[in-house]
Amino acid sequence: MGLIVRDLFCGYNNTVILKNINFVLQDGEILGVIGPNGSGKTTLLRVITKVIPPRSGYIFINGRNISKISVKELAKTISVVSQYQNIELFANMTVMEFVLLGRIPYFKRLQFVETPKDEEIAAECMKLTGIYELKDKYIHQISGGERQLTYIARALSQEPKMLLLDEPTAHLDIGHQIKILDLLKKLNKEKNLTIFIILHDLNLASEYCDRLILLDNGTLQKAGPPEEVLQYSIIEKVYKTPVIVKENPLSSKPFVIFVTKEQLQKYT
Repeated sequence: MGLIVRDLFCGYNNTVILKNINFVLQDGEILGVIGPNGSGKTTLLRVITKVIPPRSGYIFINGRNISKISVKELAKTISVVSQYQNIELFANMTVMEFVLLGRIPYFKRLQFVETPKDEEIAAECMKLTGIYELKDKYIHQISGGERQLTYIARALSQEPKMLLLDEPTAHLDIGHQIKILDLLKKLNKEKNLTIFIILHDLNLASEYCDRLILLDNGTLQKAGPPEEVLQYSIIEKVYKTPVIVKENPLSSKPFVIFVTKEQLQKYT
């Protein structure tokens, strides 16, 4: 049944950030969340994962209201790759030790050490993400792209049915961006992993997501397949910049081209 968000309002202190948000994420789907900075994308992820409570409205995962699901139980269904990872906290952990943190929701009462099964699952997740050979390296010794794959491996070691990612390609070169998104697409197809992903790059969102939701100023402006959401009139209105939208000749997905001020003056 996936994820259902209905009539959602939430925010921080006395400030309402998200207003009347409604959408559905189906099982086995990749849903991309796009929108300008400050539009409420990360806040949406935080309320879905119970980091902050909703002011009003409902969030259901697999038919159950998340308010009735404990954090530990929720962690066995959904897993999160956050944009904000405090590397200092984990710098002196090995990659294997870090990935094993994903097994904590499965620890029994008074269990303090991972079991052989936990180690087997962690190893499999590192192989899936292509970082198994880094297992004995310390987190501070690996590159940004390798670190991002390590975060994904830890999330996968929770054995989630749904993976939520907050801009997993931020600050990475295009090679690592494609590697990570290709991996997520593969996991979606081969493992039937449902994916909720916040992306800054509209063209990557267009290529890799089945559907998109576009947020602006805390409201949902448009939802649907990339062809419906990435229309030039909608993008220009929300991002307040002129664009041209063409069709990618290989995938037939929309491709957004941003127009500079100089170009605009030259051709108008």
